[in-house]
Amino acid sequence: MEMNQYQDQAKTTAVYTDDHQRLICTVLGLAGEAGEVAEKFKKIFRDKQGIVSPEDRTEIKKELGDVLWYLAVLSDVIGLKLDDVALHNLEKLQDRWKRGKVHGSGDNR
Repeated sequence: MEMNQYQDQAKTTAVYTDDHQRLICTVLGLAGEAGEVAEKFKKIFRDKQGIVSPEDRTEIKKELGDVLWYLAVLSDVIGLKLDDVALHNLEKLQDRWKRGKVHGSGDNR
């Protein structure tokens, strides 16, 4: 599936009362779902010595899907196509790699 195709389908399931609510809820939803992914890994490292079981993988896949959904809808809310977001990210990372700036901090390194 193409990312823009996913985005088009994802936004059909976004039911908000208005554009303001849609923006706020998708931003908060994205943060919440990313937190749920982190929480799954915290428990894997805390309780299972960092060993990811097939069941853990299935649960993480569900949470990553939720992250993807919120990312797709949020991108749409602010007028971005998911393909463009993904391509821009890869180009940024490849540029950092070429310049030897993979390590460090700051968005514009």
